[in-house]
Amino acid sequence: MNHRAQLLWLSLLPLCGCISNLGKEPLFHAQALTAVGAFTEGIEGPACDRYGNIYAVNFGKQQTIGKLSPDGTGEVFVTLPGESVGNGIRFGRDGMMYVADYTQHNILKIDPETRDIRVHAHEPRMNQPNDLTMMDDGTLFASDPNWGNGTGQVWRIDPDGSVTLASPDMGTTNGIEVSPDGKRLYVNESVQLSVWVFDIDENKELKNKRLFRQFDDFGFDGMRCDAQGRLYITRYSKGTVVVLNEDADIVQEIDILGKKPSNICFGGPDGRTAYVTEVTKTRLVSFRVPAPGAAWLRQQ
Repeated sequence: MNHRAQLLWLSLLPLCGCISNLGKEPLFHAQALTAVGAFTEGIEGPACDRYGNIYAVNFGKQQTIGKLSPDGTGEVFVTLPGESVGNGIRFGRDGMMYVADYTQHNILKIDPETRDIRVHAHEPRMNQPNDLTMMDDGTLFASDPNWGNGTGQVWRIDPDGSVTLASPDMGTTNGIEVSPDGKRLYVNESVQLSVWVFDIDENKELKNKRLFRQFDDFGFDGMRCDAQGRLYITRYSKGTVVVLNEDADIVQEIDILGKKPSNICFGGPDGRTAYVTEVTKTRLVSFRVPAPGAAWLRQQ
């Protein structure tokens, strides 16, 4: 966590506290944010900017990115060019939006002010860049599953757009997230039902791969950390978000009002609202959490 984010997190401690100190506010209670059918079945990639707006792909029709206010009203923010279709979205500390374009093997960079879209990185060896996570310095990691073969890999995209294969020979890599301190990378495998953790060394190489948590039912999709290191994982086909602490213990499980949650992010004025994209009802769902999201703090 960068110094500015640490100061902000300390300033929010009286608001955030622990779960027991937030008894007056309902936590982990999911509510629909948008109408059923607001998105296509390709709904994915939620991310919040520093102003509280929520973005998710395929708003109304494929190839779009929707921009929604915290009250659920929205508009088409951009339509991606050519045959590009977005999946995971991240915002950098520079305010730029980065989008995994899985059909064209790109990471796109979008200027929120001008809505200009350009290719930040292109790698033809990618299967389909799926989800993204970002370090403090703007380095991205992308999951890259091959669904047909049940395999996958992880790529690193440096701030200059250069691409490095960070971890080959994995299962169906999907959700991916950097820990709040920037020292670990979590990657889940949807078909194998495994969550792995790597150490990130000083050269941003992945080391010491080890199993973080193994499940025996249902699939995974996107996942995000909060500022206290808890990992929120969408359980595809189970209809929940499961919360793991840093010891990989399950500490909470939230019903998100639909069977197929595809991804999650944190935002709102204090970073403590979770937004979940849900496929069966093609809508966004939200619930309050006890601590802000780690990615939200990074961009403040």
